[in-house]
Amino acid sequence: MHPRDQTIFALSSGRPPSAIAIVRVSGPEAGAALKKLAGKIPSPRVATRASLRDASDQGIDDSIVLWFPGPASATGEDVAEFHVHGGRAVLGSLFAALAGIKNLRAAEPGEFTRRAFENGKLDLTEAEGLDDLIHADTDRQRRQALRQLKGLLGERARDWRKQVIEASALIEAGIDFSDEGDVPVELIAPALEKIEALRDEIKEVLAAQGQAERLRDGLVVAIAGPPNVGKSTLMNQLARREVAIVSPHAGTTRDIIEVQLDLDGYPVTVIDTAGIRETDDPVEQEGVRRARTRAAEADLVLWLADADSAKMGHDGSTPVWLVRNKIDLDHAVGRDGIALPEFRISAARGDGVAGLIGALVGFAQDFFGSAESGLITRERQRSLLMDTAASLDRSLAAVGRGEELVAEDLRSAAYSLGRLLGRVDVEDILDVIFREFCIGK
Repeated sequence: MHPRDQTIFALSSGRPPSAIAIVRVSGPEAGAALKKLAGKIPSPRVATRASLRDASDQGIDDSIVLWFPGPASATGEDVAEFHVHGGRAVLGSLFAALAGIKNLRAAEPGEFTRRAFENGKLDLTEAEGLDDLIHADTDRQRRQALRQLKGLLGERARDWRKQVIEASALIEAGIDFSDEGDVPVELIAPALEKIEALRDEIKEVLAAQGQAERLRDGLVVAIAGPPNVGKSTLMNQLARREVAIVSPHAGTTRDIIEVQLDLDGYPVTVIDTAGIRETDDPVEQEGVRRARTRAAEADLVLWLADADSAKMGHDGSTPVWLVRNKIDLDHAVGRDGIALPEFRISAARGDGVAGLIGALVGFAQDFFGSAESGLITRERQRSLLMDTAASLDRSLAAVGRGEELVAEDLRSAAYSLGRLLGRVDVEDILDVIFREFCIGK
């Protein structure tokens, strides 16, 4: 039997131990598995109490079972759910009993969602939205993923593809029946009007997306500066917990330390880097090299310096904020005539840190803009929409050089939109997308 025709099972709830665990079974043998373990198949979509027993008639657990006959199920197949107590021993016994049934096997990562996709329950953009929803760390990421899961991009893409096909039908009708009197001579005119409007709409979406994809990965802020200025102390203040070792000795931080923060719903990765200075220590030299590299790749650099320091050691293209630390030590600030720093804090006491965090939230708001409501959340989506727009451009440019060329470019545009939805020739990317899912989803 082909693996796709087999019945699969997996834990679909959190890691044990837990109060309740949900084990889902999907495929043609789901009903047989439910009857074998629970003794009966309950009414569809009605939670029913059942005593589960294995093949040797040994009790497994007192549970709640549900039955969802296909195609009216999450995957489009017959689906059974076992709601059991979430102990490891209970789950181990249930998994062993399921595995002992012919043509049942443990599911691969993302296999339930892939079957839902293959059975037309959701398109590929919605599947990507589901994956983003599972991995969302902040409320803004959750809201953006939920919009994708509800078909925000998929609905637009289906409408665009429909319009391309309609325009293509007009063009090809002119090609195939140009010698028949009932086909208007100017059949191509409304098609070109439709193509131009559609091209402009897609380009407008592409131009408006800016940082939309970045909301999935978050903003990267690097804390950089010379040794022993309080970078690790500031990192701990921002994280509100001890994530970095703080020491009065220069060179304590030699590798990159990262922490994920939720700043007003914006995902922010803060990086604590090694102190940037000249050194003969090969280990510290590597730390300095990595620090410079990560600072250059960051979206914002917080250059930390002592309160009386006037030197800025970062000269890359990344935006830099000068943060003067240790204001509690009564240094002489501005004695060299330089302008007052943008931020003055005491990382040790927390003075000024709230203002710095507020400024970071403002930076994130400007950085992401209206990303949360954006249509495009992945590079794959952007690339295929760019291909679509390019094909529409070529079709318009081909007018006058042959209607066959126009029709061919329209077919390319429809093909790109089909790939976006996952409805044509996407086997090469399905494994990549669905293997990112957790097992049981």
